[in-house]
Amino acid sequence: MRAGAEYRASLRDGRRVWVMGEGMVDDVTTHPATRAMVDEYVAWYDLHFDDAWRDIALSPPDRQGTRAPWAYVAPRTSDELGAMGRFFSASTFLSAGNITHTPAYGHLIALGLFCSVEERNVSPEQIAHAARYREMIAATGRFLTFCGGGPTIGYRMRENPAERAALRIVRETDAGLIVSGKIGMHTSPAYAEDLYVGSISGIEIDGQRVTFIVPINTAGITVVCRKIALRDKNPFVSPLSSRFDELDGQMWLENVFVPWEKVFFLGQSPEPVVRWLVWHHLYGWLSKGEFTLGLALALSDAMGLARHEATIDYLLELVTTVQTVRSCLVACERDPHFTASGYCAPNHAHLSVGGLAILNARARMAEILRILPGSSLVVAPSDHDLAAPELAEGLARSFGGGGYSALQRAALLQMAWDHVSSALDGRESAFELHASGGVPAWRGRLRHHFTDYNDLANRVAGSLGIAMPAIDLDHIREVPWAPRRAVTPAAATAKSN
Repeated sequence: MRAGAEYRASLRDGRRVWVMGEGMVDDVTTHPATRAMVDEYVAWYDLHFDDAWRDIALSPPDRQGTRAPWAYVAPRTSDELGAMGRFFSASTFLSAGNITHTPAYGHLIALGLFCSVEERNVSPEQIAHAARYREMIAATGRFLTFCGGGPTIGYRMRENPAERAALRIVRETDAGLIVSGKIGMHTSPAYAEDLYVGSISGIEIDGQRVTFIVPINTAGITVVCRKIALRDKNPFVSPLSSRFDELDGQMWLENVFVPWEKVFFLGQSPEPVVRWLVWHHLYGWLSKGEFTLGLALALSDAMGLARHEATIDYLLELVTTVQTVRSCLVACERDPHFTASGYCAPNHAHLSVGGLAILNARARMAEILRILPGSSLVVAPSDHDLAAPELAEGLARSFGGGGYSALQRAALLQMAWDHVSSALDGRESAFELHASGGVPAWRGRLRHHFTDYNDLANRVAGSLGIAMPAIDLDHIREVPWAPRRAVTPAAATAKSN
């Protein structure tokens, strides 16, 4: 397991990163748009060497006394899955769920890729390549991020449907593929070292969808990131948004070489690869919910509302959502699925219910945290205001009292504002609508992984006491892979008129 300083040094690798509104970033470790997020990833690596995190981040010692980071374990048992989950929960809470793609997430990509290639049994070579890559990630801590491979809107608007795929093969060589094109949104491309490109890119060889892994600093690659989330320069006012901005982006490839050992043939759906990823997603969302609840509880005390029945009702709404998700995560780990070679995967029948619960409750949770502190949320002062001689005494009287100084109460209010009313919160909400497929994808996972359609139907029919035909509802589990929304280029619309 490498230290944070080694990760920081690895980012000075000649990568081309453009941030909208900022221009070309020469060094992501020092540029104001990216430096803070690099620092957070550095801290993620370093917590593995912190004695306070030892029993959360590391497995128990083996016979040689070695402790492995839970982030890089390939789980074989329900207990290992649960221990990994506890680490994900503790580490994602540090960012209030705003860092969705950690290096641990990258290892889960590699694990999902290996198991998917193994299950499809495309070739012994591809299985061996995927296994070696996962082992390399686990041994080094190299940071891998994920992209489904969807095309950008401009490509989807092309008049010729055959040219609307994100990528095309320029040519094949004995050593690998050379590809060009533009891939749509994915997260943390400025901070990762490798990118896994999924099967939605449209590349096919001999009727099989091509997926691949490519280093971010490969010649011909440009990462184009969205504009930074608008935030105050004062960290007192922006305690979250000043630190946690993953900078979702696109990737442009111009004659990029991909060696065959990084090319894998999989199906059209990314679902088998993401079996552990969406589990990590839900832990991030749980952290968002737990942080919201924690802030609401602290504000209830700070605003003198801890005994107010209507406020307690609000708190119970938040508790219900948080506890529902916690229960679903425990269930998916204690009642897991196993791959053909014995790896332990979370049960998506339980996991999907938790995802749907928090996706459906998200807006309400934010609304409650905006309601609870009242109008003080809108007019809370900064630390600079509280220190200004002209305002200090008046603000102390306006915001102090009841066991809290004005500074203490203002700090809680600013945290709440940044958590549910800032540009960062808007970014995170918009991102989650797309990154994990949103409610339709989570409903599809539940539909596919619920196993009791036939059992329940036949048990009820059998209770009637008369002979009944056997009921077979297995077709319900066959979730069609939903095509991307069809777009109509303006030129085509004009022709039809």
